[in-house]
Amino acid sequence: MKSYLDCWIGAATVLFQQALAGEPELVESLPKPLSPNSFGFAASVDGDLVGRFAVVLDGTVLDAPLMGEGMDQKAGWAELLREVAESAVGELLAAAGKKCRIEKFEPTDGESKVSRAFQLKSGDRSWTILVRDEVRAPQPIVKPEPAKAAPLPPPMSPGIELLLDVELEASLRFGCREMPLGELLDLGPGDVVQLDRHIADPVDLIVGDKIVARGEVVLVNGNFGLRVTEVAAPRKRLESIRCLF
Repeated sequence: MKSYLDCWIGAATVLFQQALAGEPELVESLPKPLSPNSFGFAASVDGDLVGRFAVVLDGTVLDAPLMGEGMDQKAGWAELLREVAESAVGELLAAAGKKCRIEKFEPTDGESKVSRAFQLKSGDRSWTILVRDEVRAPQPIVKPEPAKAAPLPPPMSPGIELLLDVELEASLRFGCREMPLGELLDLGPGDVVQLDRHIADPVDLIVGDKIVARGEVVLVNGNFGLRVTEVAAPRKRLESIRCLF
């Protein structure tokens, strides 16, 4: 399928020979450095294809009266390149069925990247023309999927609502250890009992005989408190309540 660049090359080849003195030939070549007074124009394309298409010419082309004697050469090139851009749009519709239009056509000082390079040859003289093609099919807009709502907790069993205001005794468990009865009887003031939990491990919040949460011990107004970092599933918390009734 033809691109906008392909259609521009075809239109430029024909129109340059028709409009310029000496019927110069447009030939593809390797990129060459431009003179300091180079100039160019950029077309903004919109429609089935979108993007920017820029053409930069070597400034020495203004020294040749390609537009005719006594004519403003730079203004002539602006008019000719606009006509080529419009013709390329028409060629694109005929060749590929892509409907586009030129939204803007304005001067450009230069381009940092080059897509293709050409030489405009007339007799023993030639001038460099650089093209930057950024005309592409528009990217499809991907709509983000709506965030999924967090699953609702399962409904409480009938009658549980009646117990929500009942006060329950909760305790913190720092650790445990099994000891022979003899060692328990030998304990005295100042003895140390080593537990099965490291000092950095979380402590358990117990209601009845069930662990309902874990967390870190903190001080709150001179009293011990628990900063909760992990909570048991609702079903397990309900089981701890059932074992008290």
